[in-house]
Order: sequence, then structure tokens, then C-alpha cells
Amino acid sequence: MTRPVLRLTRAWPDRPVAALRARFEVIDNPDDAPLDRDALRRALQGCDGLLATVSDRLDAGLLTPGLRCRFIGNFGVGVSHIDLEAARAAGITVTNTPGVLTDATADLAIALLLMSARRASEGEALVRAGRWQGWAPTQLMGTHVTGKTIGIVGMGRIGAATARRAHHGFGMRVLYTSRTPRPCDIPGARQVDLPTLLAESDFVSLHCPGGDANRHLIDAAALARMKPGAHLINTARGEVVDEAALVEALRERRIAGAGLDVYENEPRLHPGLIGLPNVTLLPHLGSATVETREAMGMKVVENAIAFFEGRDPPDRVV
Repeated sequence: MTRPVLRLTRAWPDRPVAALRARFEVIDNPDDAPLDRDALRRALQGCDGLLATVSDRLDAGLLTPGLRCRFIGNFGVGVSHIDLEAARAAGITVTNTPGVLTDATADLAIALLLMSARRASEGEALVRAGRWQGWAPTQLMGTHVTGKTIGIVGMGRIGAATARRAHHGFGMRVLYTSRTPRPCDIPGARQVDLPTLLAESDFVSLHCPGGDANRHLIDAAALARMKPGAHLINTARGEVVDEAALVEALRERRIAGAGLDVYENEPRLHPGLIGLPNVTLLPHLGSATVETREAMGMKVVENAIAFFEGRDPPDRVV
């Protein structure tokens, strides 16, 4: 019996790749270079399942009826890079990998919060450039984290995990937004609207989905509502933040700082971000632990096996 052909768009950790090869014919990407649009089109036409990542923009121009591909296993939770309506119309099932990257991403959100608060990127740059002249009483003074207020925009799994770390680890007061009423077991936590959260938070941490619904949710007007000493943290999706507006707010010191792991046009950054000292920039490391990336891959394998055995995949999106 012919085994289904699955196409990896990027290189994966060894363990899930071995699990895939045990059940499927696998076409890999040994160079680990993102596939361009033509390569994605050829892949969709030449495989039974595409194992995609956030760097693969799968729009309606690519997801057309009549493709050989019947399954897209997304290596990640967010699917804003996939046109889900086009996939549904083309008869393509899409799955994702919820749950397994919660802790790793929440850990990184707290890391960015601390780095921004304590001006860690500025300090490291000073040392690496050989310009540090020793301890000084007023050198690179940041802000306290303990006892401050964190605003969680999007109280899903990752947002809740970040809130727990902030409250239990640093005694932070928690405000949060959610699309629906959502109870929270953190003492004193309060669900509020976005304007209230922005106005009252010392740290605003984004954990909401991307896509058109939240595109530029944090725009110039939203940034203007934040405290002058506040910090913005984004480990969600780049398009949630208007980067041009953020650059101006940081440049003019209308907010104190930002910590970013995701960007509007990855891997390209708004050129204004690069030279700003009060922004920490990471290369989309939210889920980048060995344990998490292996678990994500195994989730995709589980979904692929279910689909090609005629069962409903456990993490089906469409």
C-alpha cells in the first residue's frame, strides 16, 4: 500500500521526524530555508500533507480547490498565516499544536518583561562594546517588577500561565482582558476592558491571537493610553502591534520600553526598531526549548496519523 507523502517546509527536531518516517513518506527541507511562494505552490500540488510553520504564508491564492494536499499540520498554535476559509473551501483539514508550548512561551514573556524593566539589553550592549567603565550609582537604572501591575491581553493558556508567574513569583497585581467573561483563580485578578488595562498597567503583555481581528490592536491611540513608565511585551503575533507607532512611542519616551519576540513582517523588522536602546528584540524564541519543539512535532505527528487513518484529528482547526 502506498504511504501518504508529507512535506516538511522547515527542518524539525530528530524525534518527531523519525516518528513521521515510520508512518509516511517524508520530503524534508535539509537547507532549512523558508519556502518561497512558488515552492509552496509546488509542495501543495505534490504532497498529501503539508507540515507548515508560521513562516509559510498560505493564502487563498495558494489554497485552491483541486490540490493534491488534503492536510496541513501546523507546527505551532497560531494559524493567522493560513487562510482558514480558503482551506475549508479547498477541502483541506488544518490542525495546530495547542497546550505543549504554554510554559515555554510564558517563561519567555517573563524573561522579556524582566529584560525590559531592568534594561538588560542596554547593559549587555554596553559591556560587549567595551564601553563599560564600572559600577556607578545612576547607571542604567530600570524599574522594580515586584508589586507592580501586569495587564494580560488575552487570558488563554499562555496568558494565564504568564499571569500566574507574575503574581506568584513577583507579587504582581493582575488585570486581564478576554473576548468572553473568564474567571481567574489568581487572588485579586480583575477582568477589565482594554482601555482600562492600558491605563492602569505597568507592564502590558500580549497573548491574543493574530489575524485581521486583532491587527494593530496596539496602535498609536492604545500606546497613548499607557503610562509613561510602562513596558509593552509581545510574544503573541507581530501584527497585533503597529510597529511604526511603537517606534515613535519608544523614540519619544512616551512609554519606557518594550520586549518583542514577534514582528509584523518576520523576519524583517521595522528599521526604526534596530537603533532604539529601550527595546529588547528576540528572534521568535517563544517555544524554542528542546522539550517544547519535540512535543510540538509529536503533536503534528499525532494529528497526521489520525487524519490519514480516517479519524478526526484531535487538534483540528478546520
